[in-house]
Amino acid sequence: MELKDLVGEHELSGVDSITEEKKEFEPFGGCTLEFQVIRFVLDGKTYKATEDPADGYRACMEEIEVTDEKITNNFPPQKVIGKMKPGDNFNDNDTIQFRDVVTGEIVLEVGTDYYDDWYPMCIMYWNPENLAINIGR
Repeated sequence: MELKDLVGEHELSGVDSITEEKKEFEPFGGCTLEFQVIRFVLDGKTYKATEDPADGYRACMEEIEVTDEKITNNFPPQKVIGKMKPGDNFNDNDTIQFRDVVTGEIVLEVGTDYYDDWYPMCIMYWNPENLAINIGR
């Protein structure tokens, strides 16, 4: 699945961010890599975006997939619009931004900024304060 498949109007009803880890180079004693994961529910379907930590200096989003994993932070469905984040004159992005329909603010952003640069940057941003349901709280 590609991020651009999520462009358009949706109902966002859950988001959580966790850290996962995996062992690398197991035959030689291995090391443990930690990486960010953000899961979110759009239109009743749960998606999982996973960071690829690469070499510690570079990071990009590894994949996005549909999952059956349970979300711990659920809320009443909120209308959001997903749009791909534009690049600039020097670098391109493969990042989607979800904006609350009422506030117009970014509430969720996932992907890779500067994916064509020497130092790509994994973006996993969740800002619940920008949801209309949280105005005045």
